[in-house]
Amino acid sequence: MLTYILVGFALAADAFAVSVSAAVCTEVLPLLIGLRAAFMFGLFQFFMPIVGWLLGSAFSKFIQGFDHWIAFALLAFVGGKMFYEAIRAREKAECPDPGDSPKVHGVMKLNTLLVLAFATSIDALAVGLSYSILGESIVIPSLIIGVTTFGVCLLGIEFGKHLKEVFREWGEIAGGSILILIGLKILIEHLASGK
Repeated sequence: MLTYILVGFALAADAFAVSVSAAVCTEVLPLLIGLRAAFMFGLFQFFMPIVGWLLGSAFSKFIQGFDHWIAFALLAFVGGKMFYEAIRAREKAECPDPGDSPKVHGVMKLNTLLVLAFATSIDALAVGLSYSILGESIVIPSLIIGVTTFGVCLLGIEFGKHLKEVFREWGEIAGGSILILIGLKILIEHLASGK
């Protein structure tokens, strides 16, 4: 059981970082939006090991060959888009009308969350493949991984809300940069391991 929890925390690290950066970038973050974001990350971290386990050992070498490139491309795309939009907004020097209600940033929209949740859960797919190779059950580990990720992401969102005061207008640039760096970290780790 302790092993599953430790694996859950390890797999949740990227989702935690993305949750922090998303909360920093979001002008307003209602409780339900934060819960939805944490739920999406937890859901993907729950399902991806099961998918990997079902695919079995025959598919493991195929996935390991390019999983890091997929994760990097998705995170770099979303991070780059955030970075670009922040620079463009600063150049236009657009100030919101005081009468306008603040909007939830695009990074917390459902379609973007799906991309981020998928990108940060690709490693969980590989974990499921390894459990399949070892002939171990996957349901309990997946449940623990999903619940751990959900909790860690809620903490990340709360942490990001507090960091927002520090970053203020640089929040979106910082958030986009963090996503790109997470993608680079995933890519470098896999290339360095020679997989």
